[in-house]
Amino acid sequence: MALSFRSPRPAVEPSPSPAPGSAPRLDATLATLGRHASALGQGAAEVRGVVDDTLLAVQRQHEALQQLGQGLAAVCAAQQRIVAGSTQSQHTTETAAQALQQLAGEVQAIAAALRLVSESAQEITQVALNTRLVAFNATVEAKRAGEAGRGFAVVADAVKDLAGRVEATSKRIVGSVQQLDARIERLREELTPQESGQAQGIHAAMAGIDRDVAAMAVAAQESEAVAKRLDGQAHALQGELARTQGGLQRALQHADGFLTMSEQLIETIAESGVRTDDSPYIEAAQGAAAEIAALLEGALRQGQISPEDLFSERYQPLPGSDPQQHLAPFSALAEQLFPAVQERLLQLSDKVVFCIAVDRNGYVPMHNRKLSQPQRPGDPLWNTANSRWRRIFNDRTGLASARNTEPFLLQTYRRDLGGGQYMVLKECAAPIQVRGRHWGGVRLAYKF
Repeated sequence: MALSFRSPRPAVEPSPSPAPGSAPRLDATLATLGRHASALGQGAAEVRGVVDDTLLAVQRQHEALQQLGQGLAAVCAAQQRIVAGSTQSQHTTETAAQALQQLAGEVQAIAAALRLVSESAQEITQVALNTRLVAFNATVEAKRAGEAGRGFAVVADAVKDLAGRVEATSKRIVGSVQQLDARIERLREELTPQESGQAQGIHAAMAGIDRDVAAMAVAAQESEAVAKRLDGQAHALQGELARTQGGLQRALQHADGFLTMSEQLIETIAESGVRTDDSPYIEAAQGAAAEIAALLEGALRQGQISPEDLFSERYQPLPGSDPQQHLAPFSALAEQLFPAVQERLLQLSDKVVFCIAVDRNGYVPMHNRKLSQPQRPGDPLWNTANSRWRRIFNDRTGLASARNTEPFLLQTYRRDLGGGQYMVLKECAAPIQVRGRHWGGVRLAYKF
């Protein structure tokens, strides 16, 4: 959150001497005006806190919508890749179907060639059969010829035997060709679409793949369209949130203006010398600042700390702390000296919430003892409420109090107690001057 600082308060012009008897009435009027200004400040602090919370919520929603937009863009890109892949898959299945058609033609050509082989084998079988008949007749005639036909009979027997073997071989060829033809026919049927238009076998599988890929592409296109619509709505909502954010920023500025106005009015009344409800707290804060300044100057004189370390801005983070804690070169000295003053001021009134000394950057080396508990590991909620020491509070209120060099500074703000709990407080700050240098300030916070 951006820090805002008040403009310098205008000097109080001396007023003409009041008429006799009018001073008490004027003081009473100013005191009443101060109470009204205090009530205005309380309301402005409440409004500012609510507006600030709403602004943070809107910022988180805006960031969430940005992340949603990025996710939707990634979804659209993924869907586009799916559509492109589906188109390529469809092209591949079409190519495969064409290849199957070509393969079916080749199978039909093979089947035709095998039928030719079968026909030739059958012709050979017939020739072998005829040859056997001729050889048989020749054998008969050779026997009739007696001794003269013996040699011819031997030849006829050999021819008859050879023809038998050729016939047997031809029949085996025909049988094998018929089996192969049956198998090729089944393959051809698998590869060739039916005349009824009903695909089966491998064509049915290819058709199923094609349908699935097409359905995938349609689903991806529909999903992409939905994602684009959502992306458009998210961008429109982002625009609305941006306008709301701008309005909340302006409301926050106006709330800051009312808050600053009420604080300056209360300070002006207090500076006039009129006793108000804030006067005891202003005097107590100024007295505490003077005491702590004296303690620090005494530590310098006694050599307990060097000026360099006392005014150091080296803040060493404590590992594992949540919220983040720091150690400074003067932390140990503050833990030793500050409680004597800070704890006593808690007894000023039951309205006092805390009294702490901070350096000019809002660093709290030692809080009140009840709020300076060791942190519990892994419990930031408890730590926020109970371990407020060694932390840097550089918010609007904290930094303004730390860097104030006027005799006093009155502020009104909403304090975060952790766990969604808040309290509207008033705070008086008085500067701590050590050897003429501004070290920081005392912050005395109290309830309305």
